[in-house]
Amino acid sequence: MRLSGQNLTCVRGGRQVFSGLDVSAASGEALAVTGPNGSGKTSLLRVIAGLLIAAEGAIALEGGDAELSLAEQAHYLGHRDALKPALSVLENLSFWREFLGGDVQDARECLAAVALDHAAHLPAAYLSAGQRRRLSIARLLSVRRPVWLLDEPTSALDAAGQQLFVGLMRDHLARGGIIIAATHMPLGIEASDLRMGGAA
Repeated sequence: MRLSGQNLTCVRGGRQVFSGLDVSAASGEALAVTGPNGSGKTSLLRVIAGLLIAAEGAIALEGGDAELSLAEQAHYLGHRDALKPALSVLENLSFWREFLGGDVQDARECLAAVALDHAAHLPAAYLSAGQRRRLSIARLLSVRRPVWLLDEPTSALDAAGQQLFVGLMRDHLARGGIIIAATHMPLGIEASDLRMGGAA
């Protein structure tokens, strides 16, 4: 499986964020997208995820499920943790499992994998920032998708949480998954580097 984008151009608010960008990652590979704030790291992930339309260029996932779009085969983990504060930890994860569908995994096992099983019945409003991030990471595990698009994935995680996430990323790659991560910090896994330019 290979994700590739050629000659990608992104325009937001009338400003060209990046242009002529090529991106590529194959099964078992991670790509770290680096660069200063405003250089287009998040915009690139959002274009790949189908949340923004590229002004020019094309993106394809070769060797994926021909019946599904790239967006349907990718998880996008953004800056903000998409949680309902009034729902419990387990209810939040169950919502995402039902919403995303596909190859669904056991919710309690996914919470255990991110060390949140003890908080399954707590309202999400009671979670710390790091625990909210762990719950968002559990969403990556609850429905198997081959492509992970991660925007500053270790933000708010303590050292133990970062190490836990490194293990989960390694497992995903070992199963033939692809990771593209926008990051200011080392991912803790072997990754190619795509350096974005400065803000326009």
